[in-house]
Amino acid sequence: MAAAPRWRERLFALYFLSHIPVTLLIDLQPLLPAGIHPPALAELLQWYTAAFRDPLMLQPPEWFKAFIYCEAFLQLPFFPVAGYAFLKGGCKWIRTPAIIYSTHVATTLLPILAHILFHDFSKSEHSGPQTQRERLTLLSIYLPYLLVPLLILYTMLRNPHYNQADKRKRK
Repeated sequence: MAAAPRWRERLFALYFLSHIPVTLLIDLQPLLPAGIHPPALAELLQWYTAAFRDPLMLQPPEWFKAFIYCEAFLQLPFFPVAGYAFLKGGCKWIRTPAIIYSTHVATTLLPILAHILFHDFSKSEHSGPQTQRERLTLLSIYLPYLLVPLLILYTMLRNPHYNQADKRKRK
């Protein structure tokens, strides 16, 4: 059976491996007490939230914090495992964990994207995107974290290499 195209496996490996420093250095900041991160990282987060008008990362609501906890305790340990599997290529054992991961992430991204698109930030205490252009710009930051997992899910479900049944001899 044909394996998944190597470009796709390399994309998945890059996605997972690049996610490790982003999670550790940026995404987990809202969960930790102020002053734990080096000033340069705190300033990077401040710049990002101002430049892209992302109130979710500056003062995350409790539902968003729950997603960050999931990222910290469920997804982060999976990133190096998945990065290895896709970098090596052809690892069929990654199928079920990748399906679980991609389904989980796609599910968490739907309320995030809906919040960005439909929340009335003019009534919020924290400045969020006000114009359609600002909403679409912020959406473009989050959208790859939906699209890549959907591509992973599609690959795991539809590619014959990952989708073939285990054919063991029965006695």
